[in-house]
Amino acid sequence: MRRVLPVVVLGLVMPLLVALPAASAPVAGCRVFPASSWWNTSVRGLPVHARSRAWLRTIGTDGRLHPDFGPNPGGVDYGIPVTVVDAEHRRVRVRFTYADESDRVRYPLGRDTRIEGGHRSSGDRHAIVVDRSACRLYETWATRRVDGRWRAGSGAVWSLRSNDLRPDGWTSADAAGLPILPGLLRWREVRRNRIDHAIRFTVPVTRRAHLWPARHHAGSTDAVSAPPMGARFRLRASYDASDLGRYARRVVRAMKTYGLVLADNGSAWYFQGERNAHWPSRLVADLKEIPASAFVAVDTSSLRVDRDSMETR
Repeated sequence: MRRVLPVVVLGLVMPLLVALPAASAPVAGCRVFPASSWWNTSVRGLPVHARSRAWLRTIGTDGRLHPDFGPNPGGVDYGIPVTVVDAEHRRVRVRFTYADESDRVRYPLGRDTRIEGGHRSSGDRHAIVVDRSACRLYETWATRRVDGRWRAGSGAVWSLRSNDLRPDGWTSADAAGLPILPGLLRWREVRRNRIDHAIRFTVPVTRRAHLWPARHHAGSTDAVSAPPMGARFRLRASYDASDLGRYARRVVRAMKTYGLVLADNGSAWYFQGERNAHWPSRLVADLKEIPASAFVAVDTSSLRVDRDSMETR
């Protein structure tokens, strides 16, 4: 978009066109965290992390990225679904496996709640629910309904209007203790060319450590050559995406500007998006062409204002 601002030149007021970034694509009318959030902050000009090469060797750079979303002809489409509710939705009690690190409030879960992989899935079964009335985010992991009662491995609640973090050391529905929603690639924002956030991804081996703003880790090694939760990776500016389709080029631009966030253990270079029947097959195929070797880890420590907040300088 453009905004006309007045400029005084030799005593005359003249209009000046100033280019402003496009507004983000909201979810149910709610912005997904403030513009000052670490998720929504550009890392284009940040320095390469001192351990970038070691982390990349541990992850492996011979392969390519894998979009963990899209059509699944044999069953439920891939991706993490988002359910939208309002203030009138019934709230229920949830019994958590990791209750000491979960937000023990009533969650707006019901028959309308969409679960990753489906209600009978044996996978992570993430549930992401946005209350549009309060712009409040509810996330659970290992979500299931047993004998009419809701259970989950863990659960967390955020205000989408706040940069507040969970207590340090607490998990969430993600191993990094971070919200999942801001790291999901969404079809609406790709279609509208309004991707303004980092994207969540996984690797097989992580260190038993986490970097701000991550709050938790679930690593298997103390080796500093393994990346910690919260590590951020940026696609090199030199990567040429001219052979990719226009939608894929938009995602590439976001990866060069906002990067990828290490948020969980899993397959190498799998990055997550919402479950949506409208994902174009060409886009998914194009994203599988991005080489892992085109990434570097960046040092985001200079962005921190407060260790208990996602706000950036």
